[in-house]
Amino acid sequence: MMVAYQGANAVSNKIEINSLDLFYGKFQALKTVGMSMRENMITALIGPSGCGKSTLLRCLNRMNDLIPGVQVKGNVRLDGADIYDSSIEVAELRKRVGMVFQRPNPFPLTVFANVVYGLKVAGIRNSSRLKEIAEQSLRAAWLWDLLKDKLDHPALDLPLDQQQRLCIARLLAVQPEVILMDEPCSALDPIATMKVEELMMELKKKYTIVIVTHNMQQAARVSDFTGYMLLGEMIEFGVTNDVFTKPTKKLTEDYITGKYG
Repeated sequence: MMVAYQGANAVSNKIEINSLDLFYGKFQALKTVGMSMRENMITALIGPSGCGKSTLLRCLNRMNDLIPGVQVKGNVRLDGADIYDSSIEVAELRKRVGMVFQRPNPFPLTVFANVVYGLKVAGIRNSSRLKEIAEQSLRAAWLWDLLKDKLDHPALDLPLDQQQRLCIARLLAVQPEVILMDEPCSALDPIATMKVEELMMELKKKYTIVIVTHNMQQAARVSDFTGYMLLGEMIEFGVTNDVFTKPTKKLTEDYITGKYG
């Protein structure tokens, strides 16, 4: 079932999901999911634990391919091209659609080495170019002023919120088009969470962002569109304010008001 908001403004869909089913062996984790995600906007996926939010998120850059026994049916289109087509180069896809994980995962390297890691993997060796991109990426993650004199310091010594923003900078360095965030603030305190949320609002000017969150207040604060999932199904999808203030489905209302989940 396609549950997609079609507003009056002509804004392009970066990602379109149609009749998506996913199986872990015999267990069906996603059931005929359909939705669209707008370019340069933030889409939040909410719902109780085990409802399929993170599974759906990982479908967007084929991270589920790494799990033995996974089967996917239906299609996910990025700029109109089905990412599950056999012609798709998965490494290139994951460069275009990057992911920020639940807990900060900087490498046990220096701050600078973390930011330019993906660039070096891609074969970029010019030191001046690496320095230029590192500064641009750290500025975009609001870290340059904090870390410009600590580029040779171990990344693991940074506070957690700076580690998470460093991971975002590392992702930005390879110039993605879509940023997937799987509970990016779950390990952070409220002040650090606020910083990451403010950063997300700034980043959506250049990137399309999809975030999984258990924090409904966070979804209400930062997202433009919200999808509510339950037992592998997309129950309701629409403009965030509408989903939270005037949901069309009783199941959504029960979850939003705390009667379920």
